[in-house]
Amino acid sequence: MFNLLPKTVEIVEVGPRDGLQNEKTSLTAQDKIDFINQLSLVGAKRIEAGSFVSPKWVPQMASSDEVIRMIKRAEGTRYSALTPNMKGFDMAMAADTQEVAVFGAASESFSQKNINCSIQESLERFAPLVEKAKQRGIPVRGYVSCVLGCPYEGDVKVDDVVAVSKALLEMGCYEISLGDTIGVGTPLKTKALIEACLQVIPSNQLAVHFHDTYGQALANILTALQLGIRVIDSSVAGLGGCPYAKGASGNVASEDVVYMLHNMGIETGINLAELIEVGNSISLKLNRKNGSKVGVAAG
Repeated sequence: MFNLLPKTVEIVEVGPRDGLQNEKTSLTAQDKIDFINQLSLVGAKRIEAGSFVSPKWVPQMASSDEVIRMIKRAEGTRYSALTPNMKGFDMAMAADTQEVAVFGAASESFSQKNINCSIQESLERFAPLVEKAKQRGIPVRGYVSCVLGCPYEGDVKVDDVVAVSKALLEMGCYEISLGDTIGVGTPLKTKALIEACLQVIPSNQLAVHFHDTYGQALANILTALQLGIRVIDSSVAGLGGCPYAKGASGNVASEDVVYMLHNMGIETGINLAELIEVGNSISLKLNRKNGSKVGVAAG
């Protein structure tokens, strides 16, 4: 059974982290600061600003501490960072990060390739981090990758996604973002997955994160909206993908999501015309084509 469409939706802008981390061109810290400040000005209220991972593995995120310290924080906007371990969490706290995220997987192979441990080991690793965050009053978001397919295993069992999502929620994550890391999901598979997750997780604690590898992201987002999901991850200009998933270039573009939502009468608080300008600007800086169809159409 589909629900009525919402009046408002929260967009989590992941371009500065999930977007930039898989771009060939590495930006300077000042370029990243300017980029995030521009996103703040267009009305983005949730921005993933960096990642405290080893620069050996993700060099594009090497300046996250400086970036998060130096951005101009807009009132009412939350700036988050990925923190895969305690060292990353401590660095995030030193930079006065408002929210952190941990990154699990529903695929054993992907977990090993991505964070060099099993799913169970990753959960055990996250537990003290989440506990420390709770003690400090820092909200923790939980990502689950490969929810609709894995680059190494192919199909992923819905039960495995539900199990990891439930474990992260029970650990203390306030929200679980379901990530179609390689962009293979389609609406009926998305519907089945979300309905299964809703059996154990309230709709207001679920978000969706679609990559547009096969052009299915907007259709999947519409399906999620009809099932009561009100939080959508997206990346301006369709930046990024996943460095561990071959061919999975391109998060769904924020401009395309916002255009669709606004034309359905759903408010996001984001100025679309200004967002398009940010997408064009960052695409030029990265020397790449704008991955947003709306951005291209608007010139």
